[in-house]
Amino acid sequence: MFTAQTFTIPELKGISQKNIEEHLKLYAGYVKFSNYILEKIDELKKDSEKNAYELGELQRRFAFEFDGMRNHEYYFASFEGGAKPLADGVLKEALEKRFGSFEAFLAQFKAVALTRGIGWAMLYYDKKTGQLLTQWVDEQHLGQLATCQIVLALDVWEHSYVFDYQPSGKKQYIEDFFTNLNWEIIEKNYKEATA
Repeated sequence: MFTAQTFTIPELKGISQKNIEEHLKLYAGYVKFSNYILEKIDELKKDSEKNAYELGELQRRFAFEFDGMRNHEYYFASFEGGAKPLADGVLKEALEKRFGSFEAFLAQFKAVALTRGIGWAMLYYDKKTGQLLTQWVDEQHLGQLATCQIVLALDVWEHSYVFDYQPSGKKQYIEDFFTNLNWEIIEKNYKEATA
């Protein structure tokens, strides 16, 4: 069974504690429903032929709930310890090699984050090719890159910013996300992905 993680998130620029509290409740729901679906699957698989339709629908829903849980764990963890800039090191070198410069990476990632719709902007590491990839993920799960490891996850569902920014404030929310980001956590994600 899955357990909701706890996060120590300091005061953030632009993103209120109230917004974080409400957002963490949503995360707890993903954990709860991931566990619930697994329990239901265990019950229904006792007669999998009779319950084939329900099992299929639960399996589809499980991807949504599970990815919602994991995506949020990357998102919230990236604020822990307070804002810290990207230092010279392996991640900065990799970003510069792949995108030409750190600034070029930021511009590309922010453009992905501004995609219309609900979802996530992601930076992945593809171990098979040894490269970093930016990607838009619809909802929580549609567009996740198989076998790739998440390095950076930015939630751009409206629930992540509308309380503080209104629907028209998505661009400012993205800027504030990067202002509040602890790049040491992101570099740690990268090192774990490349190990």
